[in-house]
Amino acid sequence: MGKIRVAIAGLGNCASSIIQGVYYYFNATKDEIVPGLMHVNFGGYYPKDIEFVAAFEVNKLKIGKAVSEAIFAKPNSVIKFAEVPELGVKVLPGPIMDSVAPHMVKSFYCYDPKEIEPVDVAEILRETRADVLVNFLPVGSAEATKYYAKAALEAGCAFANCIPEFIASDPVWASRFEEANLPVAGDDIKSQIGATILHRTLVNLLLDRGVKIDDTYQLNIGGNTDFENMTVEERLKTKRISKTEAVTSITPYNIPVRIGPSDYVPFLGDKKICYIRLRGKKFGDMPVSLDVKLSVEDSPNSAGMVIDLIRAVKLALDRKISGPLTSISSYAFKHPPVQVQDHIARQWVEEFIQGKRDR
Repeated sequence: MGKIRVAIAGLGNCASSIIQGVYYYFNATKDEIVPGLMHVNFGGYYPKDIEFVAAFEVNKLKIGKAVSEAIFAKPNSVIKFAEVPELGVKVLPGPIMDSVAPHMVKSFYCYDPKEIEPVDVAEILRETRADVLVNFLPVGSAEATKYYAKAALEAGCAFANCIPEFIASDPVWASRFEEANLPVAGDDIKSQIGATILHRTLVNLLLDRGVKIDDTYQLNIGGNTDFENMTVEERLKTKRISKTEAVTSITPYNIPVRIGPSDYVPFLGDKKICYIRLRGKKFGDMPVSLDVKLSVEDSPNSAGMVIDLIRAVKLALDRKISGPLTSISSYAFKHPPVQVQDHIARQWVEEFIQGKRDR
């Protein structure tokens, strides 16, 4: 069915994980269960069909280097779990805009605009014939995300928004992609087994068993630059909205909730630790409380979803489907255009793969 030509904005830990993952699962070409993958065959596309054709960065230690080398450059801290061959793709300077908060200039090794000029992203997308642009910019990159989304539109390229800035779930942006006959998916990627999907599952369990939920919290700590970036609360506005609505959207009544990053612990590296508590009342108004701790390598956790996401977007391109992709967005993102329960979202994705659902 050909290759899926992928461009990436932000070559951090998450991008490193998806690039490594393609080569880790490169030989997964049979329709069988492979541990770690939700779909080996996604509508005729396999992991090996994903090809990386462009990468944009603001990190001077990565710019100009081969992608296969840059994905392990500082400050990336993701575990190396696969050998990535030379891809023939050099990292290009993207615009800085608001993608680098003042407290992150040093940590991100941000280039000096007086010394390096950013490329025209739309032009590069056209030159490389990219099918889809995947947005992995830091949390809080509102204007930069809009810039990349606009570049995708200008280049005739689909857009997959993996961060909590609202594009696919914004009616105005959604209509722009619809009018351009391009698919868009988003917003804010869920991890394969992460805090959001676990929290939603626990809430559903209690509701299904007749428990009245009184309140809940989800506190997350980690040691990568994502958590360092989020130490400034003003960068977190859309992140808190995204993570909170992912949980509250499935409760039939309002409850006190506190969800989001709570601390940056540098020595954890790319490890993320999540603490979830739910309190409620069961039969006879007897109290019940549930405390859960989840510990994962953070960045590979999201890559498990993105490897499906990229193939879903390519299927939409093949079928000439435009606008927000509700099936894969509800399945793979915290803040999709349409929020549904996870088992319904999974069913929608299976129907989309089979061609029984048009988006």
